[in-house]
Amino acid sequence: MKVGVIGTGYVGLVTGACLARVGHRVCCMDNDTAKVDRLKRGIMPIYEPGLEELVRQGVEEGLLEFTDALAAVVEHAEVLFITVGTPSRPDGSPDLSAVRAVARGIGQHLDGRYRVIVNKSTVPVGSGNWVRMLVEDGARKTVPALTDGGGAGAQAGEPDFNVVSNPEFLREGSAVWDTFHPDRIVIGAESERAEQVMRELYRHWVSPDEPEREPVPLVVTDLASAEMIKYAANAFLATKISFINEIANICERVGADVSRVAQAIGLDKRIGNQFLNAGAGWGGSCFPKDVSALVSTGQEYGYECALLKATLSVNDTQRKRIIEKLQRELRILKGRTIAIWGLAFKPHTDDIRSAPALEVANQLLNLGCRVVAHDPVVTAAQAHSQVPDLQIADSALGALDQADALVVMTEWPEYPQLDLGEVGRRLRGRVIIDGRNCLKREMVQELGLVYVGIGR
Repeated sequence: MKVGVIGTGYVGLVTGACLARVGHRVCCMDNDTAKVDRLKRGIMPIYEPGLEELVRQGVEEGLLEFTDALAAVVEHAEVLFITVGTPSRPDGSPDLSAVRAVARGIGQHLDGRYRVIVNKSTVPVGSGNWVRMLVEDGARKTVPALTDGGGAGAQAGEPDFNVVSNPEFLREGSAVWDTFHPDRIVIGAESERAEQVMRELYRHWVSPDEPEREPVPLVVTDLASAEMIKYAANAFLATKISFINEIANICERVGADVSRVAQAIGLDKRIGNQFLNAGAGWGGSCFPKDVSALVSTGQEYGYECALLKATLSVNDTQRKRIIEKLQRELRILKGRTIAIWGLAFKPHTDDIRSAPALEVANQLLNLGCRVVAHDPVVTAAQAHSQVPDLQIADSALGALDQADALVVMTEWPEYPQLDLGEVGRRLRGRVIIDGRNCLKREMVQELGLVYVGIGR
């Protein structure tokens, strides 16, 4: 099938590359011309394991191309994915301006052929209806003749399309794997025709040719339910993490070990062991934005969402607790040098959106500390775009020189593998705050260092 993807962030680029890998002809569009030029040359705008090779293969096989022309991608595609960002506004509601602009722009370039317009951006319940109206509004406008060779200019008839909601459930750091091995595929369709198009698009997953491959469960529902499924899934996972962090805070007071508590309750099949790692809180592009948006939606309809508000509150508290632990051990923070290991909001990604490490770094700088950080993937330019005064070290051990304390904020697998003896020799002080409980407490303490974890 001919597929168009509008927006080449984490979701759009991964979606486009993976659909090309299973044989679809995919055109990815972004209005950032420089970004498109880099993609054509194989330069990735994001770090995601396996993605660069996947993009290279797609381009070489002629199944994946990039453009900055919306008209060209609409002309190309039978199925159009909207994968632009929906960042949070100050009040927690999502900024939908990019989705609105794309929907109206698609309408301006429809030519009478049937299209399925798939909203893969995370949008509030009810968005499918106004996406449809905006496409129709755009289609009513006269489209000037194209000058870029993308296709005919004026519309050749009434627009023929359906809107579908197809939420993504990708985890940054394993997005390619998650796309090829999803737990389920959710389709919110407003017509049988659109549903059948989506079934064909995902035939590789839901009706595999290989008898040894299990078909992926396909959940077909209405637009509103599909939109709610995405928010509900992320809100539940965020709540689960905030729950174990709340338990961790109680464990510290009563002398229990949250790691053992999480291990035991995670063996209960009703609970499961995922998302039970206590730490410095969650971040990223999804959980903070989606939980806040769901609270905003509830309030819009007169419901206060007490549990979700508590989920957000507990998460905010976890970042502050890192500062409190440092103050308890060092007494005075002003003038101190603090090393931070890890800046990304989670390992195996370079995403620093709402990353706990950056908030902690900012707080420490405001308290008069010198902060030196290391991350194996996040670049100095990325870090400085959020925290200009943050110093970036070339190595994890290099960040420790003259440091009064070390704070581990991202559980990159290489950090526990480092020589703790060398860590002790490099540190000027003796304090390690393990904000992810990823270091071996006993080994740290045997070296005469002060180990402070979360809930331990």
